[in-house]
Amino acid sequence: MEVYSTLIRDKQDLETINDNRINMFVCGPTVYDDAHIGHGRTYISFDTIKRYLEHLGYAVFYLQNITDVDDKIINRAKETNQSASDIAKKFEKRYIEDMHKLNVFGVNLFARATDHMPEIIDQIERLIDMGYAYETEDGVYFEIAKFPEFGKLANRKPEELESHREIAKTTKKNHNDFALWKKREPAEDEPTWQSPWGPGRPGWHIEDTAITEYYFGPQYDVHGGGLDLIFPHHEAEITQMEAVSGKAPMVKFWLHTGFLNVSGEKMSKSLNNFITIRDLLEEYDAETFRFFVLSTHYRSPIDFSKDNLHQAGATLNRIRNYYARISEKAEGEAEESEFLKEFSDKFYNAMNDDFHTPKAIASIFNLINATDFDEITAEDAAAIKKFLDTVSDIFGISFEVVEENGPSDELLDLIADVRLQLRNEKQYELSDKIRDNLNELGYEIND
Repeated sequence: MEVYSTLIRDKQDLETINDNRINMFVCGPTVYDDAHIGHGRTYISFDTIKRYLEHLGYAVFYLQNITDVDDKIINRAKETNQSASDIAKKFEKRYIEDMHKLNVFGVNLFARATDHMPEIIDQIERLIDMGYAYETEDGVYFEIAKFPEFGKLANRKPEELESHREIAKTTKKNHNDFALWKKREPAEDEPTWQSPWGPGRPGWHIEDTAITEYYFGPQYDVHGGGLDLIFPHHEAEITQMEAVSGKAPMVKFWLHTGFLNVSGEKMSKSLNNFITIRDLLEEYDAETFRFFVLSTHYRSPIDFSKDNLHQAGATLNRIRNYYARISEKAEGEAEESEFLKEFSDKFYNAMNDDFHTPKAIASIFNLINATDFDEITAEDAAAIKKFLDTVSDIFGISFEVVEENGPSDELLDLIADVRLQLRNEKQYELSDKIRDNLNELGYEIND
C-alpha cells in the first residue's frame, strides 16, 4: 500500500512505527460555532481511511483534539453574554452529534485543550530551558531563528512565509515567532490559567503537540487535517515537537484534504454560501453527502452544489438497486468467485493507491455493468453480496434500499410503456433520453 505524504510531496510504502498498530491524529474543531460541510468533508475522509486500515488488519488509535479555548470562543461568549466554557461545551456537543449523523464514529478519543494544561505548560517550559523559546512582557514565543528547518512542510523558506503571518506584536523578536503562551490578567469574561509566566492561556499550536506527545510520544504514524492548516499550524507543530524532542520526523505521513468550494466559490458567510452540517441535513440525506465526499479523492478540491449532490444520490441509488437484485439471486455460502475477482482486485488496488475512493467506486460500476442477471450463478451472487457488504463497511454507507416517497410502480410502468412505444416507432433518441434520465434517478431499464 502506498500513501502520499505532504512532507515529501510523494507516495511511499505504508510502513508503521509499531508493526500493525497505527497512531493517527487529526486536528479537531475550534468549538465556537456549528461545524460546516468543509469539516464534514475532512472528517468523513479520515473516518473512511481509518475504516480501511482496520479492514486491512491494522489496530488504529484515532485521536482528535478539541480546541476549547481560543479568541473566537471568547469573542462569541462576549457577544452572547455567556461564559467561554459554556460556549465551548455547547458546540463540542453539537459537533459530535453532527459527526454521528454523518456516520463518523472512528475517533477513539477527543482530547480537550483545557484538560491538558499541565502537559502544555510542561512542553513550553522545556522549550524555554532548551533555548528555543523566550518570554516577553505579553507572552512566551518560539524563536524561529533557532529552528532552521521551519517551512519544510509548506516547502518554503522562512523569509517567504512572513507575509502569511500576523504582523508581530512589538515584543516579538521576529514576525514568524509564534505564541506558546499569552499572558492575560484574570477577568470574568476571559478564561486564564496559572503558569510560571503568570496567568494566561496557551497559543493555538502548542495544544496539539502537548496532546500528541502525551498519548503517542514524540513520533507517530499519521497526522491529518485540511490543506489550509499546513501553514502556520502544522508547520508550528513540527517546529515545536522536533525541537523539544530532538527526534525527526515527528510524523511519518502528513495527510491533507483538499478545499471544499460551493458552486465554484470559496465558502464564506460574506458570500452567503456558508452551509453548516445541520443546515445540509435538513434538506439532504447524510449518506448521500458521505457518498458525494468519497466520489472525489481526499486530496483533491471538491465542489459542492445541489446538482452534484443530486448526482451523487442517483449514483448511490444505482448501487443500491444492484445490491437489492444481487441479494435476491444470492444463495449458499459466499465462496470465492472468479467472476468477482477482477473487480474486487480493482477495488483494493484503488484503495491501496493512497485511498483512491473514486477509482474504487468506478470498480463497483464496472462490476454492475458486467453483471448479466440471466447468467449469474447463485454462488457468484452470494460472493458479490459479501464483497459489497465489505465495501459498505469501509465506506460507512449502507447499500440497503432506502424507501422514499418516489414515483409509484404504476407510474414507472406507464413511463416504461411509453418508452417501449417510442422504440417501436423508432424514436430512439427520445427513448434513450428517458432511459438515461431514469438511470440518473437510480432506476435501470434493461431492454
